[in-house]
Amino acid sequence: MDVLKQYLPLCWLKNNPLELPRSVDFFKQNLLFYFVVEYFMQANMTDDPIEAFTEVSIATLLTLTFIGALLFLNRTLYAYVQVTTAIIFCANIIALFVVPVLIWLTVSEDPLSYYFLVLLLFWDYVVVAHIIKQVLAINFFASLVLSLFYFIATYFGAFALGQVL
Repeated sequence: MDVLKQYLPLCWLKNNPLELPRSVDFFKQNLLFYFVVEYFMQANMTDDPIEAFTEVSIATLLTLTFIGALLFLNRTLYAYVQVTTAIIFCANIIALFVVPVLIWLTVSEDPLSYYFLVLLLFWDYVVVAHIIKQVLAINFFASLVLSLFYFIATYFGAFALGQVL
């Protein structure tokens, strides 16, 4: 619970992930939760559970690979567990808000649900940019660009590879 309290301020654009504790168990728990929630959301959008599983597996692998490559190129691979945990943990927190909005969107298709979904996706984008900014010690604009590359590589990459397979 103590580790949770230390990682939570990242969702509000506070703290530096490099200063957070390295916990492999917390990383594994977040990775499992991330996979389950992403699978639930993907299964909600497709009719084929195998396709959903494949795309979520690819997206998860691309996420882990992108973060690893980013840290490797920056020569900060030692912080892989903290940074990956930070990004996945914040995605999990935001997903707790996204899931009800997706259900609302699916049931009613109310335009307000789309606005909330866009707002939550923007929040996720900004949080990832903040984490990248802190880890790489770059300006915010550069971190926004890298965050955009992150989302393109992981989500669109998973979709494209899922369609090929």
